[in-house]
Amino acid sequence: MRMLEEFFPEFTEKLDEIDKMYAEKRPVDEKTYQFLCFALSIKARSKPCVLKHFKGALEAGATVKELSYILALTMREAAGADDCWTHDVIGEWQEILKGNVSCSCCGDEE
Repeated sequence: MRMLEEFFPEFTEKLDEIDKMYAEKRPVDEKTYQFLCFALSIKARSKPCVLKHFKGALEAGATVKELSYILALTMREAAGADDCWTHDVIGEWQEILKGNVSCSCCGDEE
């Protein structure tokens, strides 16, 4: 965000406006909001956001045990989704081995 703040401050200003709107219109309590953001930050692999929402959840009354549960739930749900997606992609593995599946990113012709 530092580059954006320097070279495209209008963008970061709009993000700040969106954040304010979210806070005003939020239909869930602060702790629930922090839980959601914590889980999304884990999945997005954003260290600053994970730290921000970990601390925010604690400030909103969460326990480390609750946050650990959310971490485990996020990892488990992501693993299930990753497993299903991967099987969708390589489910025809026998055809891949035979060379019957092409992929433009691998230099194959489609």
